[in-house]
Amino acid sequence: MQPLDKEASPPRTYRRVLTIAGSDSGGGAGIQADLKTFAALGCYGMSAITALTAQNTQSVSAIHPVPPEFAAAQIAAVLADIGADAVKIGMLYSAELIRVVADQLKRFTPGWIVLDPVMVAQSGDRLLQDEAVGAVIEDLMPLADVVTPNLPEAEVLLGRPLRGRGDLPAAARELARHGSRSVLVKGGHLDSGESTDLLYLAAEQRLIEVAGRRIDSRNTHGTGCTLSAAIAAHLARGCGIEEAVRRAKEYIQRAITAGSAYAIGRGHGPVHHFFQYWN
Repeated sequence: MQPLDKEASPPRTYRRVLTIAGSDSGGGAGIQADLKTFAALGCYGMSAITALTAQNTQSVSAIHPVPPEFAAAQIAAVLADIGADAVKIGMLYSAELIRVVADQLKRFTPGWIVLDPVMVAQSGDRLLQDEAVGAVIEDLMPLADVVTPNLPEAEVLLGRPLRGRGDLPAAARELARHGSRSVLVKGGHLDSGESTDLLYLAAEQRLIEVAGRRIDSRNTHGTGCTLSAAIAAHLARGCGIEEAVRRAKEYIQRAITAGSAYAIGRGHGPVHHFFQYWN
Protein backbone atom coordinates (compact mmCIF):
# COMPACT_ATOMS: atom_id res chain seq x y z
CA MET A 1 0.00 0.00 0.00
CA GLN A 2 1.36 3.42 -0.95
CA PRO A 3 1.97 5.83 1.94
CA LEU A 4 -0.28 8.85 2.14
CA ASP A 5 1.13 11.97 0.49
CA LYS A 6 1.02 14.53 3.27
CA GLU A 7 1.55 17.33 0.75
CA ALA A 8 -1.28 16.24 -1.54
CA SER A 9 -3.88 18.87 -2.33
CA PRO A 10 -7.00 18.79 -0.16
CA PRO A 11 -10.08 17.27 -1.80
CA ARG A 12 -12.18 19.58 -3.93
CA THR A 13 -15.56 20.72 -2.71
CA TYR A 14 -18.78 21.78 -4.39
CA ARG A 15 -20.66 25.06 -4.25
CA ARG A 16 -23.62 23.80 -2.25
CA VAL A 17 -27.13 25.20 -2.68
CA LEU A 18 -30.24 23.99 -0.87
CA THR A 19 -33.72 24.63 -2.23
CA ILE A 20 -36.64 24.56 0.21
CA ALA A 21 -39.71 24.50 -2.01
CA GLY A 22 -42.59 22.55 -3.51
CA SER A 23 -42.33 19.81 -6.11
CA ASP A 24 -43.76 20.46 -9.59
CA SER A 25 -44.78 17.18 -11.21
CA GLY A 26 -44.60 18.88 -14.62
CA GLY A 27 -40.91 19.66 -14.11
CA GLY A 28 -41.01 23.34 -15.03
CA ALA A 29 -41.04 25.11 -11.67
CA GLY A 30 -40.38 24.50 -7.98
CA ILE A 31 -37.80 21.98 -6.82
CA GLN A 32 -37.29 20.65 -10.33
CA ALA A 33 -36.52 24.06 -11.84
CA ASP A 34 -34.24 24.93 -8.93
CA LEU A 35 -32.14 21.77 -9.20
CA LYS A 36 -31.81 22.20 -12.97
CA THR A 37 -30.67 25.79 -12.46
CA PHE A 38 -28.12 24.88 -9.79
CA ALA A 39 -26.66 22.18 -12.04
CA ALA A 40 -26.57 24.46 -15.10
CA LEU A 41 -24.67 27.08 -13.10
CA GLY A 42 -22.09 24.72 -11.64
CA CYS A 43 -23.50 24.08 -8.17
CA TYR A 44 -24.37 20.98 -6.14
CA GLY A 45 -28.11 21.08 -5.52
CA MET A 46 -29.95 19.69 -2.50
CA SER A 47 -33.64 19.81 -1.65
CA ALA A 48 -36.14 19.92 1.17
CA ILE A 49 -39.61 19.37 -0.30
CA THR A 50 -42.39 21.36 1.39
CA ALA A 51 -45.35 20.26 -0.74
CA LEU A 52 -46.22 17.90 -3.56
CA THR A 53 -48.23 19.39 -6.39
CA ALA A 54 -50.08 17.69 -9.20
CA GLN A 55 -49.55 20.14 -12.03
CA ASN A 56 -48.69 20.47 -15.69
CA THR A 57 -48.32 23.34 -18.13
CA GLN A 58 -52.01 24.25 -17.73
CA SER A 59 -52.94 24.11 -14.07
CA VAL A 60 -52.34 22.90 -10.53
CA SER A 61 -54.93 20.20 -9.85
CA ALA A 62 -53.89 19.20 -6.31
CA ILE A 63 -51.55 20.21 -3.49
CA HIS A 64 -50.39 17.83 -0.77
CA PRO A 65 -48.46 19.72 1.95
CA VAL A 66 -45.58 17.92 3.63
CA PRO A 67 -45.96 17.72 7.43
CA PRO A 68 -43.90 20.57 8.94
CA GLU A 69 -41.90 18.21 11.14
CA PHE A 70 -40.82 16.23 8.08
CA ALA A 71 -39.81 19.38 6.23
CA ALA A 72 -37.72 20.29 9.28
CA ALA A 73 -36.13 16.84 9.27
CA GLN A 74 -35.09 17.23 5.62
CA ILE A 75 -33.49 20.63 6.26
CA ALA A 76 -31.69 19.40 9.37
CA ALA A 77 -30.40 16.28 7.60
CA VAL A 78 -28.85 18.37 4.83
CA LEU A 79 -27.47 21.26 6.84
CA ALA A 80 -26.11 19.19 9.75
CA ASP A 81 -23.98 17.08 7.40
CA ILE A 82 -23.41 18.77 4.04
CA GLY A 83 -24.09 22.41 4.84
CA ALA A 84 -25.02 25.07 2.29
CA ASP A 85 -23.28 28.06 0.77
CA ALA A 86 -26.70 29.41 -0.17
CA VAL A 87 -30.35 28.55 0.44
CA LYS A 88 -33.24 29.35 -1.88
CA ILE A 89 -36.75 29.36 -0.36
CA GLY A 90 -39.79 28.93 -2.57
CA MET A 91 -43.30 27.58 -1.97
CA LEU A 92 -44.09 27.04 1.73
CA TYR A 93 -47.91 27.03 1.68
CA SER A 94 -48.75 27.43 5.40
CA ALA A 95 -47.82 29.65 8.37
CA GLU A 96 -46.82 26.62 10.46
CA LEU A 97 -44.45 25.42 7.77
CA ILE A 98 -42.94 28.89 7.38
CA ARG A 99 -42.16 29.09 11.09
CA VAL A 100 -40.57 25.64 11.10
CA VAL A 101 -38.34 26.56 8.15
CA ALA A 102 -37.34 29.82 9.86
CA ASP A 103 -36.45 27.93 13.05
CA GLN A 104 -34.18 25.54 11.13
CA LEU A 105 -32.43 28.37 9.30
CA LYS A 106 -31.77 30.16 12.58
CA ARG A 107 -30.50 26.93 14.09
CA PHE A 108 -27.99 26.13 11.34
CA THR A 109 -27.21 29.66 10.02
CA PRO A 110 -26.32 28.65 6.45
CA GLY A 111 -24.73 31.03 3.93
CA TRP A 112 -26.79 33.35 1.75
CA ILE A 113 -30.60 33.13 1.88
CA VAL A 114 -32.76 34.00 -1.13
CA LEU A 115 -36.51 34.21 -0.52
CA ASP A 116 -38.92 33.89 -3.44
CA PRO A 117 -42.32 34.57 -1.83
CA VAL A 118 -44.27 32.20 -4.07
CA MET A 119 -48.00 32.86 -3.79
CA VAL A 120 -49.64 32.15 -7.15
CA ALA A 121 -48.70 29.74 -9.94
CA GLN A 122 -48.37 30.83 -13.60
CA SER A 123 -51.80 29.27 -14.15
CA GLY A 124 -53.33 31.51 -11.47
CA ASP A 125 -53.70 28.78 -8.85
CA ARG A 126 -53.07 29.95 -5.27
CA LEU A 127 -49.97 28.37 -3.66
CA LEU A 128 -49.94 30.16 -0.30
CA GLN A 129 -52.67 30.23 2.31
CA ASP A 130 -53.95 33.72 3.15
CA GLU A 131 -52.95 33.45 6.81
CA ALA A 132 -49.37 32.59 5.84
CA VAL A 133 -48.56 36.03 4.40
CA GLY A 134 -47.93 37.49 7.85
CA ALA A 135 -45.55 34.64 8.67
CA VAL A 136 -43.53 35.35 5.50
CA ILE A 137 -43.14 38.98 6.61
CA GLU A 138 -42.42 38.30 10.27
CA ASP A 139 -40.41 35.07 10.18
CA LEU A 140 -38.63 34.84 6.83
CA MET A 141 -37.99 38.31 5.47
CA PRO A 142 -35.70 39.29 8.39
CA LEU A 143 -33.51 36.26 7.60
CA ALA A 144 -33.23 36.88 3.86
CA ASP A 145 -30.35 38.46 1.97
CA VAL A 146 -32.47 38.83 -1.17
CA VAL A 147 -36.27 38.83 -1.49
CA THR A 148 -37.63 38.48 -5.04
CA PRO A 149 -41.35 39.34 -5.31
CA ASN A 150 -43.07 39.92 -8.62
CA LEU A 151 -45.65 42.71 -8.75
CA PRO A 152 -48.68 40.68 -7.55
CA GLU A 153 -46.60 39.24 -4.69
CA ALA A 154 -45.30 42.69 -3.74
CA GLU A 155 -48.88 43.96 -3.65
CA VAL A 156 -49.91 41.17 -1.27
CA LEU A 157 -46.91 41.80 1.00
CA LEU A 158 -47.58 45.55 1.02
CA GLY A 159 -51.34 45.26 1.29
CA ARG A 160 -51.93 47.80 -1.49
CA PRO A 161 -51.89 47.98 -5.30
CA LEU A 162 -48.91 49.08 -7.37
CA ARG A 163 -50.08 51.09 -10.36
CA GLY A 164 -46.93 51.38 -12.44
CA ARG A 165 -43.15 51.59 -12.60
CA GLY A 166 -43.17 54.82 -10.61
CA ASP A 167 -44.48 52.95 -7.55
CA LEU A 168 -41.60 50.45 -7.47
CA PRO A 169 -38.89 52.48 -5.64
CA ALA A 170 -41.15 53.19 -2.64
CA ALA A 171 -42.40 49.59 -2.69
CA ALA A 172 -38.86 48.18 -2.60
CA ARG A 173 -37.84 50.47 0.28
CA GLU A 174 -40.98 49.60 2.24
CA LEU A 175 -40.49 45.86 1.77
CA ALA A 176 -36.87 46.13 2.91
CA ARG A 177 -38.02 47.57 6.24
CA HIS A 178 -39.07 44.03 7.17
CA GLY A 179 -35.39 43.19 7.59
CA SER A 180 -33.95 41.72 4.39
CA ARG A 181 -30.61 42.98 3.07
CA SER A 182 -32.07 43.61 -0.36
CA VAL A 183 -35.30 43.45 -2.35
CA LEU A 184 -35.62 42.69 -6.06
CA VAL A 185 -39.04 43.78 -7.33
CA LYS A 186 -39.54 42.04 -10.67
CA GLY A 187 -41.12 44.10 -13.42
CA GLY A 188 -42.30 41.34 -15.71
CA HIS A 189 -45.98 42.04 -14.98
CA LEU A 190 -45.72 45.68 -16.03
CA ASP A 191 -47.43 46.55 -19.29
CA SER A 192 -44.40 47.72 -21.24
CA GLY A 193 -41.98 46.58 -23.91
CA GLU A 194 -39.29 45.92 -21.32
CA SER A 195 -38.87 43.53 -18.42
CA THR A 196 -36.78 45.65 -16.08
CA ASP A 197 -36.45 44.73 -12.41
CA LEU A 198 -35.59 47.06 -9.51
CA LEU A 199 -33.01 46.04 -6.92
CA TYR A 200 -32.83 47.88 -3.61
CA LEU A 201 -29.73 47.43 -1.42
CA ALA A 202 -30.86 48.38 2.08
CA ALA A 203 -27.49 49.07 3.74
CA GLU A 204 -26.49 51.45 0.94
CA GLN A 205 -30.02 52.77 0.42
CA ARG A 206 -29.32 52.33 -3.27
CA LEU A 207 -31.75 51.56 -6.09
CA ILE A 208 -30.46 49.74 -9.17
CA GLU A 209 -32.34 49.08 -12.38
CA VAL A 210 -31.63 45.63 -13.81
CA ALA A 211 -32.63 46.00 -17.43
CA GLY A 212 -34.10 43.24 -19.53
CA ARG A 213 -36.04 42.90 -22.75
CA ARG A 214 -39.47 41.35 -22.97
CA ILE A 215 -39.29 38.05 -24.84
CA ASP A 216 -42.24 36.81 -26.86
CA SER A 217 -42.76 33.27 -25.57
CA ARG A 218 -45.55 31.16 -24.12
CA ASN A 219 -42.94 29.09 -22.27
CA THR A 220 -42.57 31.11 -19.09
CA HIS A 221 -43.56 28.55 -16.47
CA GLY A 222 -41.07 28.61 -13.59
CA THR A 223 -39.33 31.86 -14.51
CA GLY A 224 -39.55 33.22 -10.96
CA CYS A 225 -38.25 30.00 -9.43
CA THR A 226 -35.43 29.88 -11.95
CA LEU A 227 -34.37 33.49 -11.42
CA SER A 228 -34.22 33.19 -7.62
CA ALA A 229 -32.40 29.85 -7.88
CA ALA A 230 -29.87 31.46 -10.24
CA ILE A 231 -29.31 34.30 -7.76
CA ALA A 232 -28.65 31.74 -5.01
CA ALA A 233 -26.25 29.81 -7.27
CA HIS A 234 -24.23 32.92 -8.12
CA LEU A 235 -24.09 33.95 -4.47
CA ALA A 236 -22.79 30.48 -3.63
CA ARG A 237 -20.13 30.92 -6.30
CA GLY A 238 -18.82 34.07 -4.62
CA CYS A 239 -20.68 36.96 -6.24
CA GLY A 240 -22.03 39.88 -4.27
CA ILE A 241 -25.75 40.63 -4.36
CA GLU A 242 -25.73 43.09 -7.28
CA GLU A 243 -23.51 40.90 -9.47
CA ALA A 244 -25.50 37.76 -8.60
CA VAL A 245 -28.75 39.47 -9.59
CA ARG A 246 -27.32 40.76 -12.88
CA ARG A 247 -25.90 37.36 -13.81
CA ALA A 248 -29.14 35.62 -12.85
CA LYS A 249 -31.11 38.08 -14.97
CA GLU A 250 -28.89 37.32 -17.96
CA TYR A 251 -29.30 33.58 -17.39
CA ILE A 252 -33.11 33.68 -17.22
CA GLN A 253 -33.32 35.89 -20.31
CA ARG A 254 -31.23 33.42 -22.30
CA ALA A 255 -33.20 30.46 -20.90
CA ILE A 256 -36.52 32.03 -21.92
CA THR A 257 -35.19 32.86 -25.37
CA ALA A 258 -33.91 29.31 -25.94
CA GLY A 259 -37.10 27.76 -24.54
CA SER A 260 -39.34 29.81 -26.81
CA ALA A 261 -38.42 27.56 -29.74
CA TYR A 262 -39.92 24.45 -28.11
CA ALA A 263 -43.46 23.11 -27.85
CA ILE A 264 -44.23 21.11 -24.72
CA GLY A 265 -47.64 20.67 -23.15
CA ARG A 266 -50.75 22.70 -24.01
CA GLY A 267 -50.19 25.62 -21.67
CA HIS A 268 -47.20 27.59 -20.39
CA GLY A 269 -44.14 25.43 -20.99
CA PRO A 270 -40.79 25.69 -19.17
CA VAL A 271 -37.70 27.70 -19.97
CA HIS A 272 -34.61 25.91 -21.32
CA HIS A 273 -32.38 25.55 -18.26
CA PHE A 274 -29.57 23.82 -20.14
CA PHE A 275 -29.38 26.05 -23.21
CA GLN A 276 -25.59 26.28 -22.74
CA TYR A 277 -25.18 22.54 -23.21
CA TRP A 278 -27.76 21.25 -25.72
CA ASN A 279 -30.42 22.39 -28.16
